[in-house]
Amino acid sequence: MLSHERVWAAIDALAERHSLSTSGLAKRAGLDSTAFNKSKRLSSDGRPRWPSTESLSKVIEATRSSLEEFLHLVEGERRDLNRPLPEQKSSVPLLGFAQAGAGGFFDDSGFPAGQGWDLIELPVKAGDSSYALQVQGDSMLPLYRDGDMLIVEPGAAVRKGDRVVVKTSTGEVMAKVLQRRNAAGIELLSINPAHPVRHVAMRDVEWLARIVWASQ
Repeated sequence: MLSHERVWAAIDALAERHSLSTSGLAKRAGLDSTAFNKSKRLSSDGRPRWPSTESLSKVIEATRSSLEEFLHLVEGERRDLNRPLPEQKSSVPLLGFAQAGAGGFFDDSGFPAGQGWDLIELPVKAGDSSYALQVQGDSMLPLYRDGDMLIVEPGAAVRKGDRVVVKTSTGEVMAKVLQRRNAAGIELLSINPAHPVRHVAMRDVEWLARIVWASQ
């Protein structure tokens, strides 16, 4: 049977499993950093406050977990919540942004192709078509630093507000936030506030894929 305490304990265990604080888990899921704070678990009159299903869905997706794994954490009587589940690792192809722009590493849909990829091991599950791009330089500060790994999933649905990697027909590869998309083109907000909003015509977009995880 679900209980308020077990659901929150499962969120704490999921954060611990990925070496995150509850604030770090919330930020990784795109939520307010205080969403899982102890103070948010009770209402002003002392009644239990439950996390929303949307919040749970986002943390499960952000940690590349599954509903079944989360339910195992909820079932405290069957599993010691102080002992994290074994990490589920996977290997994905790795490129730097400069290499990604050189051509020959992707098919027309932005899926990994060709030769010359390195492989890295991730502490999270990754899809069969996922790959990693390594940030180079400071153009993506303050969100992404030099050396950070961005895990990209070409097959993932992309919506307004998602962090994405875009490759243009000129070979430019950039990490942005998708602000708007229509038949004519896309509008991209820069992660670095010093960079302007970009408008790219659809004819100039070689591919666009969602960032599903980052090593931060």
